[in-house]
Amino acid sequence: MSITIFGSVNLDMTVSVQHLPVAGETSHAGSFQTGLGGKGANQAVAATRLATCPVKFVAAVGEDSFADKLRADLEAMTVDTSHLVTINGAESGIALIHVDESSQNSITVVGGANMVWPDEGPDADVFKGAKVALFQLETPLDATIAAMRKAKAAGATVILDPAPISEGHMDALIAQADIITPNETETAAITGTMPGNFLEAETLAKRLLAMGPKLAVVKLGAKGLAYASREEGSGHIDPYYVKAIDTVAAGDSFNGGLAAALAEGKSLLDALKFAAAAGALATTRRGAGEAVPSRAEVEALVAG
Repeated sequence: MSITIFGSVNLDMTVSVQHLPVAGETSHAGSFQTGLGGKGANQAVAATRLATCPVKFVAAVGEDSFADKLRADLEAMTVDTSHLVTINGAESGIALIHVDESSQNSITVVGGANMVWPDEGPDADVFKGAKVALFQLETPLDATIAAMRKAKAAGATVILDPAPISEGHMDALIAQADIITPNETETAAITGTMPGNFLEAETLAKRLLAMGPKLAVVKLGAKGLAYASREEGSGHIDPYYVKAIDTVAAGDSFNGGLAAALAEGKSLLDALKFAAAAGALATTRRGAGEAVPSRAEVEALVAG
């Protein structure tokens, strides 16, 4: 039993600002730092830190100095890098991140090697023995769909974090997913409606369910989440109240936590609570991969 994550790895370059800059504005930053990032890498760190089973991370780096740092950073966080490939002639992915005083952020990503996968995606062998496979959309569309199909063929439960939204292609992606976990903005992009409260989010989760998955989870940030399941009905999970300072890693910690919880056989509600706690705790520290909480921290928050 294992978890396989196919996704991106970036070098994050983060600046802290009073407010997010607008077009034409030059502003001063309070601080600057670099660190491990990319939705795939963040989720791999989260799953590795939170799971009780092995985690495979399948990703690509370029031929540059950033690649060595990314590999070293992953290994420092005990992520298995045996499936990290080097793309000849490519540059490693980077992300430019602004975080304001209210913990909101804006992110610009240069995909680099992450976007150079062939249409057939990674080898099917990476999904052998996987109970859960986790995907995002910072890799090429065709490669991602091919990888999701290979994961399903291997018997894995396929989780899709539909971020960033791939306009015009969501139906094809969702058709391959067992579980979909959009946030408010992504839910609005897929359904045409922005959820404003639990009831609206639950209704939209049911609409997402009608598109094919077995479980739809609508993440509402600090307001908690709503879900709809083919087997267990629908409902919501109240938020865990923490002092948030940076929301960058929240969604990725949620998804890594959900993969970890489902891989070990937790019930739906217990898995969602575990994932929600992981996402909440990730907002209490700065950074991306560095912000992912430990399993002990998550269990303590869930226990109250």
